[in-house]
Amino acid sequence: MSRTRTALLAALALTAGASGTALAADPGGAGTAAIPCTVDYKVQNDWGSGFTAAVTVTNNGAAKSAWQLKWTYGGNQKVTNAWNAKLSQSGTAVTAANESYNGSLATGSSVSFGFQGSYSGSNAVPATFTLDGVTCNVDDGSGGPGGPTDPPPTGGSRVDNPYAGAKVYVNPEWSRLAAAEPGGSRIANQPTGVWIDRTAAINGANGKMGLRAHLDEALKQKGSGELVVQLVIYNLPGRDCAALASNGELKPDEIDKYKTQYIDPIKAILADPKYASLRIVTTVELDSLPNLVTNVSPRATATPNCDTMKANGNYIKGVGYALNKLGDVPNVYNYVDAGHHGWLGWDDNFAPSVQLIKQAATAEGATVNDVHGFITNTANYSALKEQYFTINDSVNGKSVRESKWVDWNRYVDELSYAQAFRQEAVNQGFPSGVGMLIDTSRNGWGGSARPTGPGAKTDVDTYVDGGRIDRRLNTGNWCNQSGAGLGERPQANPATGIDAYVWMKPPGESDGASSAIPNDEGKGFDRMCDPTYTGNPRNNNHMSGALPNAPLSGHWFSAQFQELMRNAYPPLS
Repeated sequence: MSRTRTALLAALALTAGASGTALAADPGGAGTAAIPCTVDYKVQNDWGSGFTAAVTVTNNGAAKSAWQLKWTYGGNQKVTNAWNAKLSQSGTAVTAANESYNGSLATGSSVSFGFQGSYSGSNAVPATFTLDGVTCNVDDGSGGPGGPTDPPPTGGSRVDNPYAGAKVYVNPEWSRLAAAEPGGSRIANQPTGVWIDRTAAINGANGKMGLRAHLDEALKQKGSGELVVQLVIYNLPGRDCAALASNGELKPDEIDKYKTQYIDPIKAILADPKYASLRIVTTVELDSLPNLVTNVSPRATATPNCDTMKANGNYIKGVGYALNKLGDVPNVYNYVDAGHHGWLGWDDNFAPSVQLIKQAATAEGATVNDVHGFITNTANYSALKEQYFTINDSVNGKSVRESKWVDWNRYVDELSYAQAFRQEAVNQGFPSGVGMLIDTSRNGWGGSARPTGPGAKTDVDTYVDGGRIDRRLNTGNWCNQSGAGLGERPQANPATGIDAYVWMKPPGESDGASSAIPNDEGKGFDRMCDPTYTGNPRNNNHMSGALPNAPLSGHWFSAQFQELMRNAYPPLS
């Protein structure tokens, strides 16, 4: 059930259903100056005694460094909790004030937040909203909800699916490593992602190719057809705040360095007309935004680093800046990290993560039109498709969701999660044409341990554990997983809503060291990469399931590469 009251001019269309995010609007449309502010209030879910709602406010007046939005309920609605704004209530009057990280509201820009409430009787949408005492225009009759406001970039046009009808770049550096392994020639010609995981990687370091060298090689591989180059943009300040193995070079407060020394040089190279014929796919900042939902206080999984990154707003700013700048290049296709089902598939993680991503996608001058799609399962191991049970199954009256493995998750595999994530993103205001990528580089789970049929229906745990493709000890395990195999080979349009299966994580590159290794790459030692580690709340205190003797993240791990080939599914010929 969804009810919306939207105050919009035809020249200033806000996306219906925006929630918990910021939305940049075009202040240049005709007549916008006459409307001091507009509000989009949407009830997203209503279960009869409670609801969740999303509110997007657009400021058409003078720029603000802080803001307050007020409204009055006509019924007995009570706000119980909120995100991306501080909400207070006195009787029927509600006040929403900015958080420390989203107080700035420039002319023509927007901010969004969400909340949960309870009620009995009716749950009518408020009739009037004021922003800092000024009444916002509501239902002026000149236009309804529209699509994203960001115009298409000039100088070129993007195709709906960059992978359709195109070859994909084979990284010669990875290909040589793969081909040097016994049996590796069987996959050495597969396309993989090029990771730009520190500033030095832009120009090349330690004998490795820089970005221009890769793009020049891509032009050679392209020939007369179309070719996709896959780049991993991965260097946020305070990167991957819930892990240590993948920490980066930039400190939590070094957002200016990220912008001027990392993103700006990358954009300058990608914008070179020499590379205009390439389809450049950028996967933007893995393991960042969802941490601000799942690993911050007061949750048991909170880390001080993630609390810091939520407080300083630099994940939001960094991703927004990257999307804005890279999105200005007409042949760049931005795909934002969407975690994986074993991280975000629970109700209290799923929609709030989309909301937070949309906040970032409309920060720092970016809009939802700068997002071509999302990528799931990057560098992870979640099974693509569980063949032998579904989320709707039950055993002796107990739902699969009650099993220890599923643990009340809404999804059991990556394909169903990715398709649902796409729909949720569209519902929350991303363009209806957004596509999904799924990293299948290491989620095959073949070999002798792969089930060949459903588990016994003795009880729900036996049923799930006996039939599940994913053989990890827990879906929270992410580092160099024992028993994993290569997954589906890269391919375009493999399923509804999915642009491609990709190998964004190059198979054979370590997730992190099994023990502490001194290095100059900013990479710490994470116990989740230690095979003797007994776990933490993020993996329900299970053993880590990690392989022994692993090198630093990104370094070649021959033993893992060999195991991935042995356990490939579909099997290698």
